[in-house]
Amino acid sequence: MRVLDEPAVSARLHMATLIPAIGRALRALAAGSVVQPVRTIVPIAEHRGFLGSMPAYVDGHLGVKLVTFYPHATGPHTHHAVILMFDAATGAPQAMLDGRLITEMRTAAASAVATDALARRDAHVLAILGSGVQARSHLEAMRLVRDIRDVRVWSPRHAATFARDHGVHAAASAEAAVRGADIICVATSAQQPVLHGAWVAPGAHINAVGATRPDWRELDDALVARATLFVDSAEAATRESGDVIAALAAGRTATEIGTVAEGASTRRGADEVTLFKSVGVAVEDVASAVLVLGG
Repeated sequence: MRVLDEPAVSARLHMATLIPAIGRALRALAAGSVVQPVRTIVPIAEHRGFLGSMPAYVDGHLGVKLVTFYPHATGPHTHHAVILMFDAATGAPQAMLDGRLITEMRTAAASAVATDALARRDAHVLAILGSGVQARSHLEAMRLVRDIRDVRVWSPRHAATFARDHGVHAAASAEAAVRGADIICVATSAQQPVLHGAWVAPGAHINAVGATRPDWRELDDALVARATLFVDSAEAATRESGDVIAALAAGRTATEIGTVAEGASTRRGADEVTLFKSVGVAVEDVASAVLVLGG
């Protein structure tokens, strides 16, 4: 059985090839050609953490990700993971991969798939709420699908450091970062809304990748009631995302991003606000692992 640690995964996984691979995986999911139950979550109450089990079978590839999420962790990472790949014909284990970087990169790659389909072609101004690994990964991914000329970042603690390290602008507040932005990426560990609809310009596109529990929110009611909503998995998002649950309660519908054909646009006008709410799905992890393994 092959064992690949994070440096080995990093040497083999590249955003430019990952984005189209994730696009194919999400289209397969929307087409119903993926066997993928909603993730099983085990709460670790005394340590305020969670363990998730995420299996999927797609296009002859069988795998499962085991992922831990400790949102209050004081170390550099809130997520850790391993991905196990099996021979689908025999059930024999084939490989074990460190999944932390895969989780980071495939999440941003899914946002890039959505951005390419939903954001205006003349979108040049990017706002990022958050300054952790997802902020870093989303910055890379957004630059691959749009001509980004101005980047503003805000987070409660480390925006200035992130801005200095990446050559972007640190904003004084979330509102200051978001006002006038064409693309907004929300990548925080917030459990209460950090992005408000009143700040969002007409025609903006939003990627929201946090608040993946039914009682957590990162977007306010005004935004979810206003935006045209897309998700990675309707089944998962309607169970796991407090923002999606609120949007459905406000009469919105959730469309799976995989139903949007590659290269197509669903925009109904220059002023439409679009929202991609991602909870992260196992088929993305399996597709990423296949790419790393050279399959």
